[in-house]
Amino acid sequence: METAKLLWSRLPNSDEKTESGVGVGHYKKTDGGTVESLDYEVIENYAYREEQAQRGKLYMYYSVGVKWFFALLIGIGTGFAAVFINISVENFAGWKYSLTFNIIQKSYFAGFIVYMLFNLALVLSSVYIITHFAPAAAGSGIPEIKGYLNGIDTHGILLFRTLIGKIFGSIGSVGGGLALGKEGPLVHTGACIASLLGQGGSTKYHLSSRWLQVFNSERDRRDLVTCGCAAGVAAAFRAPVGGVLFALEEVTSWWRSQLMWRVFFTSAIVAVVVRTAMGWCKSGKCGHFGSGGFIIWDVSDGQEDYLFMELLPMAVIGVIGGLLGALFNQLTLYITNWRRNYLHKKGNHVKVIEVCLISVITSIISFGLPLFRKCTPCPESDANSGIECPRAPGMYGNYVNFYCSSKKEYNDLATLFFNTQDDAIRNLFSAKTIHEFSAQSLLTFLVMFYALAVVTFGTAVPAGQFVPGIMIGSTYGRLVGMFVVSFSRRLNIEEGTYALLGAASFLGGSMRMTVSLCVIMVEITNNLKLLPLIMLVLLISKAVGDAFNEGLYEEQARLRGIPLLESRPKYQLRSMIAKDACGSQKVVYLPRVVKVSDVVSILRSNIHNGFPVIDHTSNGETLVIGLMLRSHLLVLLQSKVDFQHSPLPCDFRGGSLPIRHNLSEFVKPVSSKGISVEDIHLSRDDLDMYIDLAPFVNPSPYIVPEDMSLSKVYNLFRQLGLRHIFVVPRASRVIGIITRKDLLIEENEDSGAVELQSTSVRGQKHDKRTRRNADGEQPLLNELLD
Repeated sequence: METAKLLWSRLPNSDEKTESGVGVGHYKKTDGGTVESLDYEVIENYAYREEQAQRGKLYMYYSVGVKWFFALLIGIGTGFAAVFINISVENFAGWKYSLTFNIIQKSYFAGFIVYMLFNLALVLSSVYIITHFAPAAAGSGIPEIKGYLNGIDTHGILLFRTLIGKIFGSIGSVGGGLALGKEGPLVHTGACIASLLGQGGSTKYHLSSRWLQVFNSERDRRDLVTCGCAAGVAAAFRAPVGGVLFALEEVTSWWRSQLMWRVFFTSAIVAVVVRTAMGWCKSGKCGHFGSGGFIIWDVSDGQEDYLFMELLPMAVIGVIGGLLGALFNQLTLYITNWRRNYLHKKGNHVKVIEVCLISVITSIISFGLPLFRKCTPCPESDANSGIECPRAPGMYGNYVNFYCSSKKEYNDLATLFFNTQDDAIRNLFSAKTIHEFSAQSLLTFLVMFYALAVVTFGTAVPAGQFVPGIMIGSTYGRLVGMFVVSFSRRLNIEEGTYALLGAASFLGGSMRMTVSLCVIMVEITNNLKLLPLIMLVLLISKAVGDAFNEGLYEEQARLRGIPLLESRPKYQLRSMIAKDACGSQKVVYLPRVVKVSDVVSILRSNIHNGFPVIDHTSNGETLVIGLMLRSHLLVLLQSKVDFQHSPLPCDFRGGSLPIRHNLSEFVKPVSSKGISVEDIHLSRDDLDMYIDLAPFVNPSPYIVPEDMSLSKVYNLFRQLGLRHIFVVPRASRVIGIITRKDLLIEENEDSGAVELQSTSVRGQKHDKRTRRNADGEQPLLNELLD
């Protein structure tokens, strides 16, 4: 029971309890900050209904058109951001390797110093941006975005400075050679671009536009952020379909068919922008930008068929991926937890020193280990393969000549270490390069890079885990492929195919994605024939990983104090009811007409975000008329236009009450704290006045009976994206029953009126049925329809 109550306490409407009773809307994070629930529910108050009544079909068409236009802008913006990041990273890496290769012709020590200082300067710029300008841009950002789409707003994750910090921080950290990628940060970048477009820009930096401020509800922003997430994946991997599936499978908790179309359109726009940029860069206008940069590892010329006997080593790859992926999640969880609780609490200077130290260690390993490896003679050149051995210094390709006595030799360990990660993966995936790498070199690289990836993840720089995961998986996959080639002695088996399967297995074992990851791997390798094999290793690796712990993003979200609602409730919730979740809390009510001083007192005495509003009937019966949000109360207090001297309620049912507020006034800015009660200054006369809350309450909040199963409440809460649910006693009578037939609407062609189909079917019996419903009897017609 205690475990079940602890699980329930993660729900957004009952996180922590104060002495006055009701669940608050804030969560304590491990780093001392707070996260807050989002109001995805439509507040159908008087002002909302009046505004909707004034809008016709023309506005509906306009709203749909603007949504599609925003999807276009999100795709273009995310595509250009990805182009800028990739070109910058490739040019910095190109300058670094060209300069280093030129210097090592005279002195390897001098080349190492230049190489280390170049990496250190880039990494230092990245960590400085994060620690002093945009702290919310650290990490991949995917756990925070997943939490946002789950209904949790973490302060600062979607701000303009976070977008700038993510872009330039990724350039420094990835260009500096750290064991991390730019793909996760690109997802966060796309979400930031979408959020900024949704709120019309950034008011703090005077980059806002009034004509963009169309959608101010949290629901519309959620849809835009979903489009941004898909656009980020599409831009990172050049995988538009994979981006759509990633948004559907991994980050969103709420989905609908209309959103699917816009997400697909956004990903398609990103693909067009990226392909156009690549075609422009092929003419040599992008500096060192060449075949690297945008990820696509073409293995279409690799292994075309496979034998039944190969399924066993492929299954072994899946098991290895599940074990190593689960171990990676556990190690990063322990290290990140220690880093947050002890190391990072000592100040920003410790974060800077930590990242710089990791950069120096990474440079020493990547430059120093190949010096201890003996060079290998180049294989006989094949004119059809298009592979040159050794490759020209500073150019893309296999077979790096590094610390070799002969010009016809190459260093296989330098081919992996002394390269950008994209080029190293391309070398591991390459076909027609059997025996390019030795088992000793692959094992050395696997151990060292795995350790570097574990230590680097969680530092104060933008850090994605897709590409490092592909690097780790493709290394042990290639090892298994080498053993299969040596034992089978068949010429049609490619080591690069096993490297691809290893990459898929490690990502599946760490991130626990299946469908989206499978499509992404097929799109970035351009080989549909490997689809069944990728599916096999993904299923095995996910099953093995799930036996030990949760996925990487779920673990990191829990570590950051983000209370995600998972797709299904825990088993313990089945034995509990809604009343058990309420505990002994005392609900704070507000009367319909409340004194301003009482409102201020209630807001200062607790931090609840929802208050039931009650009224009294003529016979003295208490009636709950709706739910009043804290943010709406603060807006009313700040504007003061609804203050009245009389404690009597006003009559707004006849439409005589003027609308003094725009609905956009009640929406909290993205990722900001909004208005606080301390920001509002009221005079003594103001405190003696009253407010009629009836026009501003949500008159139709979601309500559940007190004995409803808690697992059922959980599913309702998550699937509808709620923040509050009222728990009430069981109803005393039934006024009617709605079935599927009652929800079907047909239009009358003669009058243009809209009527319910069930009404037209019942015809003259409608009045009789209504009277029977009022008496609590179930109509026979509905029994037949059901």
